[in-house]
Amino acid sequence: MFVLGSLPGDASLMAQRYYAHPTNQFWRLLGAVIGEELHSNDYHRRLELLAKHRIGLWDVIASASRPGSLDQCIRAAEHNRIEHLLHDFRDLRAIAFNGSTAAAVGRKLIGNPPPGLALIDLPSSSAANTKAVAEKAIAWGQLSQFLQP
Repeated sequence: MFVLGSLPGDASLMAQRYYAHPTNQFWRLLGAVIGEELHSNDYHRRLELLAKHRIGLWDVIASASRPGSLDQCIRAAEHNRIEHLLHDFRDLRAIAFNGSTAAAVGRKLIGNPPPGLALIDLPSSSAANTKAVAEKAIAWGQLSQFLQP
């Protein structure tokens, strides 16, 4: 499974780590899905735990102009070659999109997914998304069905 975001925010770019902003709920939400405490671990350990569960992270946008970290400010976006995931990972069962921008761009790049591949739109883990964490957790919980032993 891959979880694809839109484009890292300023805090993540500065730290050179995915979901580095302290208010982003990504590590808590995904940790609940896989039954691992991700948030309290250091970044290297987080990535090890994701690899153990065969979860990859990437973004649909490779580069863009954007003042600040909000997706609605993204301009002149260049996209990653997301469609290559379908060819490079033949046993891929799901691609989850973290937020509406990632979903809109990612679905367009993938087009018609092959049979057996689920495309899942998730509420953004960003604190800028004002949905309650409990509501987000329910939506993110559907990822558990795609975990591989």
